[in-house]
Formats: sequence, C-alpha cells, structure tokens
Amino acid sequence: MSSGSFAEAPRGAIQSNLSQGPAATPPKCAGFTAGRVATLRQMNPVQDKPIAIDARWVFRELSGIGRYTLELLRQLGQIGDKFRYVVLVRDGERREFIEQAAGLAGQGNFDYAILPHGLFSPAGQFAAARLLRTRGAAVYHSTNFMVPLPAFPRRRPHAIRGICNIHDLIPLAHPEFTPRALKTRFFPVYRALMHEIARRVDAVATGSAAAKRDIVRLLGIPEERIAVIPDGVDVRYQPGGDKPSVRGGPKTVLYVGRSDPYKNLPGLVEAFARLAREGGVDARLRIVGPPDERYPEARETAARLGVTDKVEWVGYLDDAGLLQAYRDADALALLSKYEGFGLPVLEAMACGTPVVCTNAASLPEVAGTAARLVEPGDVAGAAAALREVLANPAEAARLRAAGLERAQQFSWRTTAVAMLRLYGELAA
Repeated sequence: MSSGSFAEAPRGAIQSNLSQGPAATPPKCAGFTAGRVATLRQMNPVQDKPIAIDARWVFRELSGIGRYTLELLRQLGQIGDKFRYVVLVRDGERREFIEQAAGLAGQGNFDYAILPHGLFSPAGQFAAARLLRTRGAAVYHSTNFMVPLPAFPRRRPHAIRGICNIHDLIPLAHPEFTPRALKTRFFPVYRALMHEIARRVDAVATGSAAAKRDIVRLLGIPEERIAVIPDGVDVRYQPGGDKPSVRGGPKTVLYVGRSDPYKNLPGLVEAFARLAREGGVDARLRIVGPPDERYPEARETAARLGVTDKVEWVGYLDDAGLLQAYRDADALALLSKYEGFGLPVLEAMACGTPVVCTNAASLPEVAGTAARLVEPGDVAGAAAALREVLANPAEAARLRAAGLERAQQFSWRTTAVAMLRLYGELAA
C-alpha cells in the first residue's frame, strides 16, 4: 500500500475550512436563526439516503473522541434538518446510552444499526461495508481515522462518499512522543493504513490549521479535501462561583488528559515542584485522567522531587466530576509538546479558570491571547507563569475575563453546522 495522491476533485469544493492559519480566529457562534436552518434544509438534495455516523468510538469510559461524537449527534438532533441518519453502535446498551446522552430519544430521523465487531477487525470491516450498502447510505462519517475500507475502493467516484476525522497524526509526526503506543510499536502497519485511508476517503475533517498542515505534509492529501472544523465547548461549562481556595485552602493547579509523553506530564510535575520549592504560594497539583501503567514517569518525578504529598492522582472523572474539577481549579496547566486541538484549554476558560499552556502546534490557535503561553520544555518559564496566575489576583482576573470571551467563540453548534455543510457537499 502506498500513499498516492488524489487526482480527482470532489463533487463541489469543500468550503468548511473555518481556520486558515495558526493565528486565525474562529467564527463567533451567533444565534442559530430560522433562516440558517432553512438554508441547510434547502442545501440537502438527498432526502431518501441517510448519512451514516459511526458511533462505535463511544466507549463506556468516554474519551475525547467519544465526547466529540456525542456532541455532534446532540447538535444534529437539535438542528433537525431534513437529513436522515443511521448511527452505528456496538450493542444495545451503547445505543441506549447514546440516545439518552445525546438527547436523541424520539427523534424520527435517527435510526440505529448494531455492529458488534471491532472497527479494525476484518469481520467488522466487511460487515460495516455491507451495512452501508444495504442501508443505501449517501455519506459515511467516522469520527476518528478508521473507515471500512471495502466500502471505499481506490477507484472513484464512490457509490458512498466517505469522510473521517483525523484529530492528529502524532505517531507519524513525532513517533518519539508515543513510544509505547500500539501505533508506534506497529509503525509500518499504522503508516500504511493511514496512507490507504488517505487514498480512499473523499474528505477529512480536522480541528486545527496545525493538524491540517501535518495531514497535507505526511499523507499527501490535497488541501481542498481537508475541512478545518474546530471543536466546541459544551454549554454546561460555565463558572460555578467562588473557588475553594478563597476559603483559605491551597491553590489548585489542574491537569486534564492522558499520560502519553507528548502531554509532557513529567514536565508539569517538574514545573509544579519548582513552584513549591520556591515558596510563597501554597498549591497542590490535581491530575485528572485515566491511569496508564505504560507511563510511570510523572509519578516517579513527583517522588524524586519530593512533592508526592502535594500531587493528587484523581483518575477518570465523569462529566459532572470533570465540570466541578474545572470550576474548582485556580489554574489549568497543559504543557504539551503537541496537540491536535487541546479541548481542556477551552473547557477551563469556559469555567472561568485561567490557563497556562505551551505554544506548541494547535494550542496558540485555540488559546489566542487568553492564556499564558510558554515554550515546551521551559520548566522555569512554566513555573513563573503559574506563580503569576496563582499569586497575582489582577493577572488571574485578566485571564479569567479573556478566557470567558475566548471560549464563547467555540460552539458545538458551529461544529455541527460546518459538518452539515460538508455532508451536503459530499452528497450532492
């Protein structure tokens, strides 16, 4: 399998690029007017063929991709356009969960199909392709990179148009950032698979201009086939009153995410230890995310630097717990070496929590001027930025106000509207 390139243009140019560069500002989410709904409805030329959305990425413990899928489905249900949808789910229990979590119960234009196969298994690949043909799908959308390859032969045009989200290409761009991941351990297979997907899909959606540049550079997909559609912020993410620290407790620095090396969690622990060692601020570090035994370096760093008693390892939190964690924190720190988007930055801002993050990859696009940006690997700079946020009420208030304004510019409704336009272009 080779990468190749796309010789044919899609039916209609993909016009959903919402961001054209690292400093681009996303469109503000104005009210979703009746006129805009009518425009979307008139745009749909195929009412008898459904849009198939693969929701098998929604696992019992929600990942970022699972949350993305649920938010997209929720907004599509609320918009209520004239598309019909068939949602691919793993089992009946997942169907019930998705219906309830996305508010789709009783939605007449949503149907479901159970596919009890893994997305990567040969049986699942062929079963999904058969199901799409049987249902007469106009467009298939996978909210992550994997698609049922038998449904999308290399020759074009396809009977079914295919779109997938590629949120990032970290194992291709920086394999050193994912040394123990399956994608890195089986790197030749992963690389060949990504190039094969690139040859076959009709369009790719990604969340940032930085990720788009990597997709063009590493997979050879022409820019016109890539739609930059930023993620949104759930409307539930709002400030929740005074921080617990105002009652005299320690300041809380929050981290939300996995432990993969590109997240640079050991570097955050180092910066926090430096903050604690220099004194003047009573603080704790709260780490939210699923434990990963493959990457013990952050815990080892905390022990080596003598801050184990100041670091709280929370583990996975459900939606309510995560929201409260953002509201309670005095600062969010995300010192990643790479991010395809960096949603915790926006979620924290929406809750009125100041942000310190790196200027790596997509993070400057997402944060704008509403966060303190530091260089990746600059431990002293990160510690100084955290100190300024935690010890200077004026700086914390400035970042809080700027963050609230910035977060309002990102909406899941805007994400869904852009995706609807892309569906319409592909189905035309």
